[in-house]
Amino acid sequence: MAMGAADIVPGVSGGTIAFITGIYEQLLSSINAINFKLLNTFKEKGIRGVWEKINGSFLFFLLMGIGISIFSLAKLFKYLLSEYPVLVWAFFFGLVFGSIFLVGRQIKTVNYKNVFAFFCASILAYFITTLTPVKASEGYLIIFFSGMIAIIAMILPGISGSFILVLLGTYELVLRAISSFDISVIAVFTLGAILGLLSFSRLLKWTLDHYFDLSISILTGFLMGSLNKIWPWKKTISTALNRHGEMVPIVQKNVWPHNYMEGEPQLIWAIMLAFLGALIIFGLFKWGQASERRAKSITYS
Repeated sequence: MAMGAADIVPGVSGGTIAFITGIYEQLLSSINAINFKLLNTFKEKGIRGVWEKINGSFLFFLLMGIGISIFSLAKLFKYLLSEYPVLVWAFFFGLVFGSIFLVGRQIKTVNYKNVFAFFCASILAYFITTLTPVKASEGYLIIFFSGMIAIIAMILPGISGSFILVLLGTYELVLRAISSFDISVIAVFTLGAILGLLSFSRLLKWTLDHYFDLSISILTGFLMGSLNKIWPWKKTISTALNRHGEMVPIVQKNVWPHNYMEGEPQLIWAIMLAFLGALIIFGLFKWGQASERRAKSITYS
């Protein structure tokens, strides 16, 4: 459910939540098990064998939690981002800031290659957050490719799939489809997401298996660079009229709290919520470690 909540918000990645809770590699392994070899498994061992091969129970409960979270929180998050933007972004800033340390601590060896990869990834992620969203399109082909690209970002810690949708101009469309249960849009988007997930997860799993420290350095850099997107205090440079007749910000610039002119800076509350976000991340990390230890003890016993 935490992954689903994170994936709704532009700037926060569900992959980050998966990583710090200790299920990231298990998630990639389960996804990679879904391939044509399952046909042979089905012939030899039936449905039960296939279910065990793909770690079906793990995927079922994970996807159920993500789905429940997305469908139940979509309207709430849209309202909160509209009415309390500074406080919401401060909370998620704390989440991502805390994640940087927890993901980075996984690096076993610090050398010039890993440091260079970290800075390059940080710069790339920062550059992505500065891009201007394109004009929205409602074509099914665009929705399909949005699903493919967004799901790749969603499973990468530090790269927000929702923000990629914002850049592609389809975030509002997908969020509205989820809120109103528009089956056609959801189906096309999901089909693209499944294809993107099955193809990219294999590459990601291979890089983690063969170049773990380098991969984690890059992922940590993505987290660092993404902080630019979720800085709580922003100045709107340009706006546009959406399809509902509402003025929405298109280009924004980060400012210091004392220069924030679009409402009360709410500095004390923002700091408290950012601190709470970081505490939650550390709590999830400790919970994930405890779960891993319990799982290993059960396996060995």
